[in-house]
Amino acid sequence: MIGYEFTVYAYKELRNLPQSEQRRIVKKIKEYLSGEDPLEYAKKLQGVPGKVYRFRIGDYRVIFDFLGSKILIIRVGHRKEIYR
Repeated sequence: MIGYEFTVYAYKELRNLPQSEQRRIVKKIKEYLSGEDPLEYAKKLQGVPGKVYRFRIGDYRVIFDFLGSKILIIRVGHRKEIYR
């Protein structure tokens, strides 16, 4: 399993969501990362330099940077607000 880490900002965004959504998002992240190729569930963001991807979890998006053996979660938010 690939490890993951939240930035301080992403952690605050996650904590501001309803608790049921928090649990669902963390559960899905763990599920995606336990597979052979977690990028199978991710989509690369266009127009952003580097290896920045997103997971789609219902109406929420998890923006992350792939750092070799782990991912760094940069943002967590609703799909209407995450890209602003």
